[in-house]
Amino acid sequence: MGGHFQEFEDEYLETMYAFYETDPNALVRTGDLASSLKVSPASATEMVQRLASKGFVDYIPYKGASLTELGLAMGQQMKRRHRLAEVLLDKLPFFGNVHQTACRLEHAIDDDLEIALTLLLDKPNIDPSGREIPPARAELASKINQLASGMRPMSALPDNSEGDIRMMVLSESALTALNDLGVTIGTIVKKQDGRWQTSDGTQLQLSESIAEKILIRC
Repeated sequence: MGGHFQEFEDEYLETMYAFYETDPNALVRTGDLASSLKVSPASATEMVQRLASKGFVDYIPYKGASLTELGLAMGQQMKRRHRLAEVLLDKLPFFGNVHQTACRLEHAIDDDLEIALTLLLDKPNIDPSGREIPPARAELASKINQLASGMRPMSALPDNSEGDIRMMVLSESALTALNDLGVTIGTIVKKQDGRWQTSDGTQLQLSESIAEKILIRC
């Protein structure tokens, strides 16, 4: 129950952040919030009051609400994770509703997964619709920058260089095929004359779309 309610709170903060992106100084009316979230005005008012009691928003009855510093940070984080999820789905053979699926995925993304996705997706700045992806909060950005200096998608591996595999975001069939070749987390791969191979000389016939979903540490 608590988990579901937390998701509702996150959705409200993310939606308020979307209003903030349009006009940082405007108060968000509960009626506009209700319309965006497809809930009743009474439900929106109740949630805004709850968020205000927790310090996430400043609420002026009959006028509207604005994000506090705490609420802004949380709303920005949720919007970032949503748009990272959309970038990920755009790179997968996914034919469902990207926005709705990203809405579900964003709640499952914790700090460690946000870092991993950021690195795997090569630190994207915009989502598939061309909207800016908000920056990671300071402590995560520091970790990302530290790791990024030595990690990259396999597709970006320079010729005549090597690295060890740290993550693979692939279908079960693709993972099985690679496992059959002895390619798993920790396997050292080389790129030589434009072709990939393992350290023991096994040739890897990988498409560019597969290679960009494999994260390596150089």
